[in-house]
Amino acid sequence: MLDWESIFATRSSRMKASEIRELLKLLDRPDIISFAGGIPDPELFPNDAFRRAYAEIFAGPTVGAALQYSVSEGYRPLREWLAGQMAALGIPAGVDNIFITSGSQQGLDYLGKLFLSPKDTALVTWPTYLGALQAFNAYEPTYDQLNPAGNRTPAAYAQAAAEAGGRVKFAYLSADFANPTGETVDRTGRERVLELAEELDIAIIEDAAYQSLRYGGEAIPPILALEIARKGDINNTRTIYCGSFSKTLAPGLRVGWICAAAPVIRKLVLMKQAADLHSSTINQMAIATVAERGFEEQVAKIHAAYRQRRDAMLAALETYMPAGVTWTKPEGGMFIWVTLPKGIDGAELLAKSIQTAKVAFVPGRAFFADGSGENTLRLSFSCANDRMIDEGIRRLGDLMRGEAAQAA
Repeated sequence: MLDWESIFATRSSRMKASEIRELLKLLDRPDIISFAGGIPDPELFPNDAFRRAYAEIFAGPTVGAALQYSVSEGYRPLREWLAGQMAALGIPAGVDNIFITSGSQQGLDYLGKLFLSPKDTALVTWPTYLGALQAFNAYEPTYDQLNPAGNRTPAAYAQAAAEAGGRVKFAYLSADFANPTGETVDRTGRERVLELAEELDIAIIEDAAYQSLRYGGEAIPPILALEIARKGDINNTRTIYCGSFSKTLAPGLRVGWICAAAPVIRKLVLMKQAADLHSSTINQMAIATVAERGFEEQVAKIHAAYRQRRDAMLAALETYMPAGVTWTKPEGGMFIWVTLPKGIDGAELLAKSIQTAKVAFVPGRAFFADGSGENTLRLSFSCANDRMIDEGIRRLGDLMRGEAAQAA
């Protein structure tokens, strides 16, 4: 038989299965209360709006264009609508600064391909979004820890990158309600990341997948908005804003976008031409129609639902968690990050939880580029009702109490 491993590219050895994608299979088990999948609740999808949008496309004069090849940049009316949304966030951008991707994950893959040569360094938070690590891993980088509240010098980052055999190419972070922690980078931290990037002369990849999901607190301008305020023109900036409709409208249509300086967009267009030519035209048209007619109403609907579920989970954690367990208190998004007492391994706890407590979550180690974080885990509240949340957290609390007693 052919030895496939001997002819695969070396980069394939860094491709790992997603623990989260595997855990999603548990959603089909009726006996499991799942806090694992960071996915939107399908009960909140604007089904009727999409049904009307697709019907109008097929009944109207644009059906031929909807089913035909299209431009790699993306459907122009959607890009025009997005330019208006960006302006509302303090990011004045033209249509030529907007590029449509097949979900934000494709955008991360393209950016990894665009910037990373083998042994180059990507700065990421500890922990960070697992999907970003998967996207970047194929391009064989080294990772270093990005801490927006830290005081590490640019020279220290540059030296570490040189010792690893390359140079720092970008800083990646999710500034609002990050996956997995739910935490938000304050304005001071965002300014520090900008200053670090200026000193190192690198790009910033701002993953804004959850930016629209704020349920409390005061909104902070995106990093790209802060940079434009400094420099006056998006085409003079180094921040690349990655957005998505997956958490607000529907993930199955796979429509995301990148907003950035025109030279970056032009390179991304060339990459898309070589990869999949263009994202689904009909899906872009449907997204544009639904967004233009009711994006704010849809966001308000999911805010109300997710705010209640977040509050229910925070209350349950306060009620049932044993001493020594701590957690984040997010102002938005879909996640709460739990830190366990030292000596309790999240992966081992999951195995016991599935077997005895019948509760699923994501062990935290997968989110750390260095494989640390064994005593952490991620909980998602987006797809659980109040009863499930209370019962599931109660079961977890009982399990953790037993584990803590054994560890002592």
